[in-house]
Amino acid sequence: MWVMVLGDLVIFSGYFVVFMVYRTMNPDEFLAAQQHLDIDIGVLNTVVLLTSSWFIARGVLSARSGRPDQAVRFIYGAGSLGVLFIVLKGYEWYSKIAAGHTNAEMFFAFYYVLTGVHLLHVLIGLIVLGVLVRELRNPFRRRTSMVETGAVYWHMVDLLWVIIFGLLYVMR
Repeated sequence: MWVMVLGDLVIFSGYFVVFMVYRTMNPDEFLAAQQHLDIDIGVLNTVVLLTSSWFIARGVLSARSGRPDQAVRFIYGAGSLGVLFIVLKGYEWYSKIAAGHTNAEMFFAFYYVLTGVHLLHVLIGLIVLGVLVRELRNPFRRRTSMVETGAVYWHMVDLLWVIIFGLLYVMR
């Protein structure tokens, strides 16, 4: 998992560098386009994912303490917040596309690629969380190391969002 996480971080770092190069070459265009993002939704998505990280961390602690039922509840909490993130991002995409902000604009091309690839990682993370629940519900498969590994992936997804949020919504 660590190799995959490090590989993902390297790939996303490349995306971030390319974004910054284009942003430096077209500062006025990027700044004007950024004004159309709703920072409140960005902040809400950030709080949602950071809270989901807290839930998954609590799930790991519960699994380590031999409380698999409690760990499952925490993992469900993290997963529910992951689904909420997807719903909020879907709403945001819908509102941007309805307003005419498509990938024809350079900033929004980056916006859709960065948030879309991240959204794919959230979906994969939800599958990982489902596997963790399955593991914890079977008394013969309860491996704390599996829960920790899944948590590493989920935290990576959250870390990537914090960087994306900073680049797209905050940095002006």
